[in-house]
Amino acid sequence: MKFKYRNVFLLMLLISLFSIFVEQTRSDSVWEDGKFEAPLRDLETIRKEGHLRVVVDYNSISYFVYRGKPMGYKYELLRELARELDVELDFYVNNDVESTFFGLETGRYDLAAKNLTVTGERSRRVDFTQPLEQTRQVLVQRKSGIPGEEKEIAIRNVLDLSGKRVVVQQSSAFYERLKNLKEETGGKLVIVEDSISDTEHLVEKVSTGEIELTVCDESMIKLYQRQYPGLDFSVPVSFRQNIAWAVRKDAVNLREYIDSWLTEFQGTYRYQAIRNHYYKTERKQYRMSLLHATGSRISEYDELVKSEAKAKGMDWRLISAVMYKESSFDPLAISFAGASGLMQLMPETAESMGVEDIFDPEQNIKAGVALLSWLNDQFLQEIPDERERLKFVLASYNVGLGHVRDSQRLAEKYGRNPLVWNDHVEFFLLNKSEVKYYSDEVVRWGYCNGSEPYHFVQAVLGNYDNFLASVSS
Repeated sequence: MKFKYRNVFLLMLLISLFSIFVEQTRSDSVWEDGKFEAPLRDLETIRKEGHLRVVVDYNSISYFVYRGKPMGYKYELLRELARELDVELDFYVNNDVESTFFGLETGRYDLAAKNLTVTGERSRRVDFTQPLEQTRQVLVQRKSGIPGEEKEIAIRNVLDLSGKRVVVQQSSAFYERLKNLKEETGGKLVIVEDSISDTEHLVEKVSTGEIELTVCDESMIKLYQRQYPGLDFSVPVSFRQNIAWAVRKDAVNLREYIDSWLTEFQGTYRYQAIRNHYYKTERKQYRMSLLHATGSRISEYDELVKSEAKAKGMDWRLISAVMYKESSFDPLAISFAGASGLMQLMPETAESMGVEDIFDPEQNIKAGVALLSWLNDQFLQEIPDERERLKFVLASYNVGLGHVRDSQRLAEKYGRNPLVWNDHVEFFLLNKSEVKYYSDEVVRWGYCNGSEPYHFVQAVLGNYDNFLASVSS
């Protein structure tokens, strides 16, 4: 079998072009009041022009970019819709609710494909599609108690919220509901609107103890419970409400088309497969355990690893540390995002490098080592210290070079060192899920769940140090 290695630069070029498109559309997504008024764009105009302008949220469910690949539940649904309409999708990413509605009103967007709670006030501004689902709003709080015993919660019903401080996303339906709840209960509830963080990040802040309480949709509980097992979501703060997408007022034909399509598509196996993939599939957990190896053997793939590592001037024990973290030496491993094989290559990356069988250990290892070597070359001149450079390389291997470059630009902008990992570039990558950072003008790749590459770097370095100490070269 001959390994046909093409040029990885082609892939990186395509990825760069995609990221620039996202940056350009996102930077234009908020218009100043009164500066623009467009003619109504309805179904006929959209089909004639061949473009559907869609605004989505950046988060780990709706829309995100992983190793250069756009993904997300809403992204997958919109691709199906665009295929039916025979149009291209123009993506705009904007987590601000108010500017989303303003963008619909002024014709900036044709469709807001978000989890929008249908309310009377909102219905006066936009037209909602048929509901995608129904959900309740629930309180998010930490559990407490003695380890090993049943954990307790502080708030058991809405009356216990009197005097409590609840932080929610600015201009969200959560804020509207809490405001009404405050009137209904006559309590002294303190409602804080956060203009920086979205709901997903506020849930994370409750988990870390940065804030005490927030509110989220019940439909997201299964996802959040897996990610944050120490949180409680049992206290409802609203009745069941409709969740829908929205179009501009009077875009009747577009709304009716989407309603018809949703009715038909939600009854297909394809729809169930997409939903299950994002809401039910267990996501890969980032293990922090060390593989304890002694002597000269780490895995059955040692000879392949040594051969490829030597050809690229790399330490074979480092490659083994990456491989263990990525797949636990399982050549048939497939991640939530579709990364496959021993080195967990994305299919697009593998194809661009001429890999014919992504599950073949020899091809997979050769491509993975080549990618690591290429990433090392990207930082070689600017970061001469090998150990320091390795952190940048590993993070890039896990989440993509673009997100790491974004974090370097953020570090430079905010007065930190873009060539130092710990507490500098690492900080911005770890916090790249915050609107403040991923929407910054220097950012080209948008939202990133930075905890994944953060833990990946730590785990691989831990195993590598273990191999250095216990396995001969």
